[in-house]
Amino acid sequence: MTDAISSILSQIRAHETRAQGPLGNPAAVDARPSNAIETGQPARADFQKTLSNAIDGVSKTQNEAGALQHAFEIGDPRADLARVMVAMQQSQVAFKAAVEVRNRLVQAYQDVMNMPV
Repeated sequence: MTDAISSILSQIRAHETRAQGPLGNPAAVDARPSNAIETGQPARADFQKTLSNAIDGVSKTQNEAGALQHAFEIGDPRADLARVMVAMQQSQVAFKAAVEVRNRLVQAYQDVMNMPV
């Protein structure tokens, strides 16, 4: 479990470093995805596709945790308690992150709608 937490923390730190840009300037960040093909035109991020993929990932994590939990309940020897608990925690963290993103999107929408014209 400590390895999973360390892995998540290192991913967050790497993302934060990328967001700061080369000189610590958030404005210097390249908005293109890392797998964008150089065509001379800026890559366009598809928000709907990104959000859909994120929700699908959360759903997949929850389904895998549920299946592992069910396997443990029926006595499958491959499903030990530690794996079940880690899978359930990963599912919970993924869901909480998705809810937080949703809350921030709703807040941003409300802020935009309340702006004076």
